[in-house]
Amino acid sequence: MRWSAVGAVLVCMGGAAYADWPRWMGPTGNGHVPPGVAVPKALPAEPRVLWTVPLGYGSGSPAVSGRAVYCLDNRGGKEVAVAAALADGREVWSVPLDELWTDSGSPAGPRGTPTVDGDRVYVQSCRGEFRCLRAADGQQLWRTNFVRDFGAAELQEAGEVPGATRHGNTGAPLVDGGRIYVMVGGRPGAAVVCFNKLTGAIIWKSQDDVPGHAGPVMATLGGMRQLVCFMASAVIGLDPRDGRLLWTGPVKTHLGRHVSTPVVVGDTVVVGSYTRGLVGIRVTRGAEGFSAAEAWRDASLGVDFASPVGVDGHVYGIGPGGRLFCLEARTGKRAWVQDGFFSGMLDAGFASFIVAGKNLLILAERGQLLLVAATPTACKTLGRTTVCGRNWCSPAYSGGKLYVRDNKELRCVQLVP
Repeated sequence: MRWSAVGAVLVCMGGAAYADWPRWMGPTGNGHVPPGVAVPKALPAEPRVLWTVPLGYGSGSPAVSGRAVYCLDNRGGKEVAVAAALADGREVWSVPLDELWTDSGSPAGPRGTPTVDGDRVYVQSCRGEFRCLRAADGQQLWRTNFVRDFGAAELQEAGEVPGATRHGNTGAPLVDGGRIYVMVGGRPGAAVVCFNKLTGAIIWKSQDDVPGHAGPVMATLGGMRQLVCFMASAVIGLDPRDGRLLWTGPVKTHLGRHVSTPVVVGDTVVVGSYTRGLVGIRVTRGAEGFSAAEAWRDASLGVDFASPVGVDGHVYGIGPGGRLFCLEARTGKRAWVQDGFFSGMLDAGFASFIVAGKNLLILAERGQLLLVAATPTACKTLGRTTVCGRNWCSPAYSGGKLYVRDNKELRCVQLVP
């Protein structure tokens, strides 16, 4: 079976708009379903599961593009890149990527999310094997290795920031124009690397920081497009053209386990740390360039490894003890905090968030899916159902369907008829 994957485009399917979900946190990288795409206004008591595919244990997320869904599987002690047909889950191709990464904190299994760009798929193993594959058949187009080519092994051996290194390389790469930005963690000066997305040629390398586990985010701050990266000891802004450091905002902890994706709202970058709390970094531009400073901090709402989302100037996320919260991004002022919201739905405290129109789709780690109004007025639950088993997955949403990977399988669940 041969076909070509297409980019994130809108087409007409049965009168409902459809959009790809080609990378971590969707087509815009902020967890938002694009405008015009059909989203659920309620949740069915028993959602329709269109197909399921068995998988080995893993916590990476799926990506959807064209006629396929892409993910990383756990097979025979290896991380394996897989493309499955969108219609029925039938395997189109699979490519062994690397040996499994094992640590003391979690079961062995892949933790990366593929990034799909047109006819190419970019995949990354926990051990730092990075490949560009042809979407149609999985053929390798180019590759690099963080350890072999950039000296990233030195960081793992040194254990400078144990929490940042022990879970391997997990930050999803970012494609922008003809470039792909990757959190490599190499030295000297190769913490973040910009490649030509077609050839793999290095365009620039930058910084010596140890990367965290979130991928880079492209945002406009002070009238300038910037690459925002959450490192193990700081959040930084880089010039995407040449990698020049524009600003740095320290976020230091003894673990350095920075996992959540930064949320950029206006001139404020919101990041979360398990031990530091939720932090708002204010980025300003003056005559001498950019500067960054902590504008606010809420120590009791420190997100661990669940990425918050921003909606209309507010940030929604999950704090310690399963507390669902909404606060104002610029000031850190709480709009509301719902204690015990996830009672009976969490083990380690993970939930994923998708902004679906005026509401939030929230997938809890035991498989419950909730529909919650995205409003700072009050916490209002509009529906709940169960869509999968235990998971640490941020699902993909496309064509009214949720593609979710739990600990045992990949499944397609219909939410909008």
